[in-house]
Amino acid sequence: MKRNLDYIWPALGFAAVLVSFWLLYRQFQGQSLGPQLVAAFRAIPPSHYLLALASTVVAYVALAFYDRIALLHLGVSNISWRFVAACSFTTYALSHNIGASVVSGAMVRYRGYSSKGLSAAQIAMLVAITSLTFVLGEAVVGGVALVLRPQALAQLGEFLPSFLPSFLSTFLTDSATARIIGFALLALVALYCVGSVLRLPPLTLFGARIEYPHWEIVLRQLIAAPAEILGAAGIIYFALPDAGNPGFIVVLAVFIVSFSAALASNAPGGLGVFELVFLKSMPGAPQDGVLAALLLWRLLYLLLPLALAIPVIMGFEERRLAEAILHHHHLAEEQAEIHAKSRAHD
Repeated sequence: MKRNLDYIWPALGFAAVLVSFWLLYRQFQGQSLGPQLVAAFRAIPPSHYLLALASTVVAYVALAFYDRIALLHLGVSNISWRFVAACSFTTYALSHNIGASVVSGAMVRYRGYSSKGLSAAQIAMLVAITSLTFVLGEAVVGGVALVLRPQALAQLGEFLPSFLPSFLSTFLTDSATARIIGFALLALVALYCVGSVLRLPPLTLFGARIEYPHWEIVLRQLIAAPAEILGAAGIIYFALPDAGNPGFIVVLAVFIVSFSAALASNAPGGLGVFELVFLKSMPGAPQDGVLAALLLWRLLYLLLPLALAIPVIMGFEERRLAEAILHHHHLAEEQAEIHAKSRAHD
């Protein structure tokens, strides 16, 4: 069964990409996108390009804190910030582009942190904590966004199945429903905080048993996770045209839904899925301007980090190979020395 899933999930991911591209083609069919996109990119002020770049840095610095927070929870303090930042950066640069972030992220982290002496169980716990931190951030930011701008949920009505009764569709996109969902998300976060303070029985996430972190760890999670999401959404917000821009809170809510849909699709890098959901959720903004903002986000948040991560990974693997060869050479010398002493003794 597990072997079948190894083929099924990638197939579903690529299917999601193909369907999304087909729907995007229908969305822009008959339009000459090239000149419009060039004009949209030129319309972005230089200061907004700098703000989008700064938002990218904020997002990836916060992601480095994800790993640091997990290591603090595990009681590991002998790994340098430089190594943690490099491992986190390469992990997310690859997993964001490859898809199946939990699996691909675990593979990269295992390769990195095992070289520092962490066991497989510790690395599995680290992955679970970083995943929990991300979920916590989505709950905090999404909850606040829905409470402050509950009308943002109405923009997702197009994605509801057509067979749903009209009253149910109206209920799911109603502002009151959105506010209830927002308060419910914030209540779950509050319960998590209470569980930490009161040291309640452990959670089980992705098959891993997680003790409630110390309240100082939770406080760090509540800072790092929202900062990462705000940074990632900020890239798009600063690149959007002023005309039809619904404001940062709405962009933030749409970003969370779009990014979650991209993750759930298992598509490599959420390609096509992220763009489709975001475009459909921003009907009041110029579509070419939104598409330009999404392409800039994909360049800064996905492609540029991937290009920077590849040399880092190659350098790490080169050092590991050199260390393995040197270790093998020392073992061979020791065995030869033992063999020579044995012969001399005989």
